[in-house]
Amino acid sequence: MAGPDDWEPVARSRTYELVLTRIEQLIHNGRLRVGDRLPPERELSELLGVSRAAVREALRVLEAQGALRPRVGTGPDSGNVIAAMPDAGLTQFLRLHIALAHFPLDDVVEARAVLERSSARLAAERAGPDDLARIREQLDRMDAAGLPREAFNDCDTDFHVAIAEAAGNRLVADLTVSVRNAVRQTLLTVFNRVDDWETVAARLRSEHHEIYDAVAAGEAERAGQAVEAHIRSVHREIVLPSLSPVP
Repeated sequence: MAGPDDWEPVARSRTYELVLTRIEQLIHNGRLRVGDRLPPERELSELLGVSRAAVREALRVLEAQGALRPRVGTGPDSGNVIAAMPDAGLTQFLRLHIALAHFPLDDVVEARAVLERSSARLAAERAGPDDLARIREQLDRMDAAGLPREAFNDCDTDFHVAIAEAAGNRLVADLTVSVRNAVRQTLLTVFNRVDDWETVAARLRSEHHEIYDAVAAGEAERAGQAVEAHIRSVHREIVLPSLSPVP
């Protein structure tokens, strides 16, 4: 638990960011843990040598990120408590960052290829029966005749997410899910522009089955190669032509 000596004054330039940095340092070195309560605003202000407004802004940022949970009232159970950021909060934050940063689509695809290759390899090594059932469920949904394009896109997303979650590495899974969801709307736009949708859908189903078969067989290298080839070829042969302006 962080004590008074840990809250030494910080420099005053961009003060609230420096307050954030100090709190992050205490979390990283284990002086603050999930469930620990921060000192009251007034005390933090005095300990860090900053204004209460700077402390308040830093706490507001941490709360928005899901890292801080305020408890209203008085007594020992009140105050701001360090919280475990839920996976959904982290993936939403990363997805929003990708959207706001306007990364080139090629960069996002490159990141997807690297992350999902890793996820597929790990899934092939670690996936259990329940994991494989969740992945297979999305394939079965995609195989349904007459599935609307938007529903197909949802299944496509959920298929890749299920593989990432089966990998058993939470950080890799969260990064994979964030990047995959960041291109969800782009893919739906492309799907809606495709003239020969059934041909494209059949190709996607076939490639997804190939990825699943490799994961289910425990063939890590084949699974990694299959998902990377799928991502790159879809981008090159389906996405880019659909998004290119008509001459």
